[in-house]
Amino acid sequence: MALNPYNPKVYREFAKNLPSFLKGRNIEHPTMAELKRMAYKTARFTNFGAPVWYSKISSRMAAKTVYLGGGPEIILPKPSKVQLDIVEKAPDQLNKVLQLLKTMPFVHIRRQMGDNDEYNPICNFYVSVADPKNYRLAYQWASTMGDVKKNSKGPEFIMIHIPEEHLLRLQVLVIPEHNINIALGTDYTGECKKGFLRQAMYTADMNGMLGLHAGTKMVKVFDSLTGKLKKYGVFMFGLTATGKSTWSCHQLGLDHKKGEGTFVAQDDIVFLKKDGSALGSEQNYYVKTDVDNNLQEAMFNALSHKSALLENVMIDYKGNIDFLDERLGENGRGVLDRKQLKVKRNGKLVSICADSINLPSLDELDGLVFAFITRRNTMMPFAQRLSWEQGVLAYLWGESTHSFATVPEKAGESVRIVGMDDFIIGNQGRKVNVFYDTVRNLVNKYPGKVHFFQYNTGGMGEIIETDPLTGKKTLVRKAKRVPIDLMAALQRGDLRGTNSYRKCALETEEVWAVDGKPLSEWDPKNFYSEEQIKRYILELVEGRRKFTDEISSQGLRTEIRNISHKELDKIEGKAKL
Repeated sequence: MALNPYNPKVYREFAKNLPSFLKGRNIEHPTMAELKRMAYKTARFTNFGAPVWYSKISSRMAAKTVYLGGGPEIILPKPSKVQLDIVEKAPDQLNKVLQLLKTMPFVHIRRQMGDNDEYNPICNFYVSVADPKNYRLAYQWASTMGDVKKNSKGPEFIMIHIPEEHLLRLQVLVIPEHNINIALGTDYTGECKKGFLRQAMYTADMNGMLGLHAGTKMVKVFDSLTGKLKKYGVFMFGLTATGKSTWSCHQLGLDHKKGEGTFVAQDDIVFLKKDGSALGSEQNYYVKTDVDNNLQEAMFNALSHKSALLENVMIDYKGNIDFLDERLGENGRGVLDRKQLKVKRNGKLVSICADSINLPSLDELDGLVFAFITRRNTMMPFAQRLSWEQGVLAYLWGESTHSFATVPEKAGESVRIVGMDDFIIGNQGRKVNVFYDTVRNLVNKYPGKVHFFQYNTGGMGEIIETDPLTGKKTLVRKAKRVPIDLMAALQRGDLRGTNSYRKCALETEEVWAVDGKPLSEWDPKNFYSEEQIKRYILELVEGRRKFTDEISSQGLRTEIRNISHKELDKIEGKAKL
């Protein structure tokens, strides 16, 4: 393998030649109605009239995704051997793509991302339909976007999708500098969605904004001190399966009769501006379908509507659907119409969809909340109030843990991804630097209006033992999960200002009472000895310290690294007392 397998000249030539290959008679340009008709020909239907399709690939191929460019601002910081092999063979594969574009049947649909006057990428999706089932890829993805408006400024993105490529050559080629993404060998809709959104985040970053992997919502609550109804913009960060979508839509037990409520803007990707506003990306959402009507009412109702476009979910021979039956896969998905996010009030279904997919600037709000969701099962408080510097560190560390149920060989081990965003192109440190500057400026410009919290949607009390000889892990004691109603009360209390906080062993402030009720039953000392608690804390410090140094090698500013180590020194010193 070449020492430097990247070839920017080839990528430039490909981008230069590509437009002429996208004009052939073999490429259809259907309307949305025509695309829907073709897609529905290959669907099954639920008993409520929604189409269901099945794919051979049911998750993104991150391990076979590469970024093709000329320097650290583009390429993967730590590519695997498999990824380097894909990079080395990319020139031949790119040439092959051009030849296939001349001969295979393709469909092209052009859609707009976002709904604003300043940043609205135009997304051109080309998918091979040699297998007619692939019409649904175009229709499902296109349904998350809007019509192209007359005065849209762009930029223009291109994604080429060839699901018929052999699985041995399954790969995703990203050429960020030329706004091109190529997916080969996969028929998973999520690969189309993330191809465009990843490119949009990168381009937004290059244009003075910050692409965030976060849901957004507007929340109206009565302030406990003033008794006035206040309006907050809320960012919900979270890795997959930590509850980001759930808590973006949850009503938190707010009193809608008094005007309180949660109104969903976005569930996945937004573009943060320096004034605290956030531009939305999608008109409709592509979500996991493992929803329970008792816990995720709005999402359940939207996914149970005839407008939902479902993928890899369990339906019986009569068309009855069971969203929680994952025997044939663990990543059922669906495109939902966000206007169908409804909850029952006074016997009627009422939409909780926000008026806009964008969040206004802080000038128009009473406050802005950055909430980081983690899922840990040992001694992490269920709610922590953070300083703005600690909020930056929460963004840097992007923490959660592997589950015993899904990854038993790594159960209990930390997962850390900067910004809880596994779609960052190039060095990750630059994202933290920009987040640091943005929130620092917001805090200085709007004193008292910017708030930071971390929520643990996992539990407490888990004990996992590892065999020193084999490394096999055994679950000795399951975690006692945080009740959904308690997590709702925690978030509701933070917004109303009714929770009580105190300094904790992690040098943050931990919640100790909700609406005046102490949380003494959730004291880690009820689950672990002092020695066990210290061990968990020191393991957490060690992991955070190592990860900070890793991101420091990817451009993290020294100032932020020093803040991190200073914070960790305090935690470590207290734990060793």
